Amino acid sequence: MGNQTVHQSQLSNKSDLVKSKERSTRVYSQSLLKGSILTTRMSTFLPRLDSELLPSDHGSDARLAKLLISFISSCESDYKTTFMTKPILPIHLKFLRNCPKLSCQQLQFCARNQTPSQGKKLHAHFIKSGLDQCGTLPNNLLDMYGKCGLIQDALQLFDEMPHRDLISWASLLTAHNQANIPHRTITLFPKMFALDGLKPDHFVFACLVKACASLGALKLGKQVHAGFLLSLFCDDDVVKSSLVDLYAKCGLPDSARLVFDSISRKNSVSSTAMISGYARSGLKSEAVELLRGMAEKNLFSWTALISGLVQSGQWIDGFNLFIEMRREGVDIIDPFILSSIVGASANLAALELGKQIHCLVLSLGYESSLFVSNALVDMYAKCSDILAAKTIFDTMCHRDIVSWTSIIVGMAQHGQANESLSLYDEMISAGLKPNKVTFVGLIYVCSHVGLVSKGRYLFKSMVEDYKLSPSLQHYTCLLDLFSRSGHLDEAENLLKTMPFKPDEAAWAALLSACKRHGNTQMGVQVANHLLSLEPKDPSTYILLSNTYAGASMWENVSKVRKLMGVMEFKKEPGYSCIELGKESLVFYAGETYHPMKDEIFGLLKELDEEMKRRGYVPDTSLVLHDMEQHEKERQLFWHSERLAVAYGLLKTVPGTVIRIVKNLRVCGDCHAVLKHICSIVKREIIVRDANRFHHFVDGRCSCRDFW
Repeated sequence: MGNQTVHQSQLSNKSDLVKSKERSTRVYSQSLLKGSILTTRMSTFLPRLDSELLPSDHGSDARLAKLLISFISSCESDYKTTFMTKPILPIHLKFLRNCPKLSCQQLQFCARNQTPSQGKKLHAHFIKSGLDQCGTLPNNLLDMYGKCGLIQDALQLFDEMPHRDLISWASLLTAHNQANIPHRTITLFPKMFALDGLKPDHFVFACLVKACASLGALKLGKQVHAGFLLSLFCDDDVVKSSLVDLYAKCGLPDSARLVFDSISRKNSVSSTAMISGYARSGLKSEAVELLRGMAEKNLFSWTALISGLVQSGQWIDGFNLFIEMRREGVDIIDPFILSSIVGASANLAALELGKQIHCLVLSLGYESSLFVSNALVDMYAKCSDILAAKTIFDTMCHRDIVSWTSIIVGMAQHGQANESLSLYDEMISAGLKPNKVTFVGLIYVCSHVGLVSKGRYLFKSMVEDYKLSPSLQHYTCLLDLFSRSGHLDEAENLLKTMPFKPDEAAWAALLSACKRHGNTQMGVQVANHLLSLEPKDPSTYILLSNTYAGASMWENVSKVRKLMGVMEFKKEPGYSCIELGKESLVFYAGETYHPMKDEIFGLLKELDEEMKRRGYVPDTSLVLHDMEQHEKERQLFWHSERLAVAYGLLKTVPGTVIRIVKNLRVCGDCHAVLKHICSIVKREIIVRDANRFHHFVDGRCSCRDFW
């Protein structure tokens, strides 16, 4: 009995000691936290966070929680990150139980830094603790899942929420926009009223407008705009900024400007959207004026201007403004502008300029950026350096469908059809599914090498294997394949049976093929139909005239040309551009005013004599004028690509590759001439015409005489 009393006394004393130690630890923890708040000594605080400040039996101390929140809030952002990124241990989860504010901060951190695994651990703890439906935690969880791209998790959580408010709906709609599925945003919206009886607020309106802008859904966007104007939130500047972006992307800069002018407090977001709208509509002066009027110009406003101009075809202006931006010392903290300016190089076929931008990409460390790498692959392919394009593609750490499509089409344009189709097989083996754009490229591949059976197979595979609905563009590519290969009856039948009304491009492809394959009767029928669709398009009259000329029907040629004269139509002159270092020159067909015309004429004369010794006979049937034989030969002699090649040979050292860009299709005679010239001078000559690339090496062309 005495021993039992002594034992109980010892236990009581031990309990008192533990309680005393707990109180001491709490006081010590609170004192240390208060001192840390005053001095922000994270180095003192952080190592003791697990072992001393958050013992497992202190989870119920709300005062300590409040002090910790106050401390974290007062720290520098780097220290906040250090705390937030510490592994979530059970000891921390117990502490968070009575600390909802810190729980929300943890979720916000996970959302901001794309750490869904941490977020899921927190969610699991909240479920175990019964906190998952408390206060703002459900909306914070929904926001975290959405920003981390976990759409299915977000939807499941949303469906399980017993009480959904406007914040819940805005978070879910935003998640779908960020996941690039804006059509789901549109289909979800009607359920907001049907399920929860809620009317949209300014956040929901902004989500809807953004979805419409992404889809280019102008009609629906106008309906949302009308609803916004009738709502209590009609003065909200955030929604108005989104509307500016919508109208700008839909090609209505005047409507965008009306909304922009109604914004009470304009900021960089609304101004950037307006600049982009002006630039994409080709209104350079308005876009530049708005940029110069901004109080604080940043990289994103410059990007909106430059990328918009590039998209509208004003590539040189885009380059000049990029140079101006660099001179102003704007830091390139985002690589998107580089992809735009690389795209400008591609469209200009300016290889040397593209190489300089590539060097800038490397110096800034953006070579691993996916869309910059994709732009570089496309640029080198379009600038006639397919080897460099393939090298960049091969060294990419990550490739998406754009990467594969770019290199597949690029290889095809350079006459490497088998390699192109092999790359498609590689893409499938890598687990990527082709999209509609990929199949446009693949059928294009077949069209440019005459693989009719393969083209039919790919078209069928697109529909049956990948369940993709063909667009008008796919049918036009298939029509072009049949037309180029001489399957004119099959092409005409496709035009009549396709589920789309053929546009001008489809009829023009068939008309061009009729001229090429000498089917004058069908050509006249197609031309008449095309003229009924587009009576003011000069290209149709030119094709019809050429069709008659190819059949030596000169009276009909004369009638068509007189009609063109009455309607004041002019044929687009043929020209060729050559880039030599920093110098870029343009030669027009028949040009006789160049300072080096005598040297150019002399070299062409020498080459002409040597070609004739090797068996060359001018193909004067390609001269579509009724004139004497020697006059026809003279017409061919002064074609622009010959002038550009001669100039390149005169201005470069032996062995230099000659690169030419021509605005029209290379005629058959010039094609034969360039094969002879490359063999005589032992140079590689690369010509990019309106259809494809021609690599002339050792008397042969990469197109295998099919273009």
